[in-house]
Amino acid sequence: MTSSFEFVAGVARAYAALVVAPHANRESGLGGKLFYTGDLDEAGRALVVAANIAGAATLVATADSAAQKQAVRDGVADFAVTTLDEALRILKNQLRKRETVAVCVALAPSEVENEMNERGVAPDLLGRELRHDLRIPLLHQALLLEESEEAPTVPEDNPTEPDPGKTPALITWRVGSALPKDLARLDEIALSCLEPEEWKSRRWLRLSPRYLGRLAQGLRLLDADREFSARFIDRVRQSVEQGEIAFAVEIVSYFRGRRDEFRFAPAKP
Repeated sequence: MTSSFEFVAGVARAYAALVVAPHANRESGLGGKLFYTGDLDEAGRALVVAANIAGAATLVATADSAAQKQAVRDGVADFAVTTLDEALRILKNQLRKRETVAVCVALAPSEVENEMNERGVAPDLLGRELRHDLRIPLLHQALLLEESEEAPTVPEDNPTEPDPGKTPALITWRVGSALPKDLARLDEIALSCLEPEEWKSRRWLRLSPRYLGRLAQGLRLLDADREFSARFIDRVRQSVEQGEIAFAVEIVSYFRGRRDEFRFAPAKP
């Protein structure tokens, strides 16, 4: 069974791939665009959640009625229907309004695709272009390099060398209370650590809690860089030390194959 970390990281990877598409923009993400994910398997679930966060109108298919019902219970899909006609009626309405929706049709993907071809339904984005990356083990750059490798330095006389602060990193956080309001407090701090132009990350932070829900099991994850990681950890530390945060916090930073844990807890009275 996939862990919450693997699932959320997979969704983050799919989201990152979707929001770099030419169709995406900072105001509405993929609002008004149709995304067909294919089968509602494990990769399909991650793709649907990622598309929800990105703002697309999504069509997914499965002949497994139990999987369809589970997707609705988990909040992965908004509607479960039995025909492509029903699905298209819902999708067309939401596409017109440029609103997010996910519809699961109870048919085998091959049947749905045949019907789509016959009717000339042409999605703006296709899940098959992203599925390969979601099937292989998690290969985020922050997890790949050996711990023995040292971070690159920037020679003073060569400012064109890569900035080590921009080296990819994954950051996760949890709170000891497991309360949504406490997690939201850390989300606010994370948002304050992002630059205004980083709209993709800002959208992810704002909307991923809503669409991941219980699937994330109280875990937050952000695909960022070392600079953000250091800034976020420092601000959380200060907030705990100054009594602004009254609950325990766990932050994990993944960078160049390293896994660094940080635990902060308010002083006991």
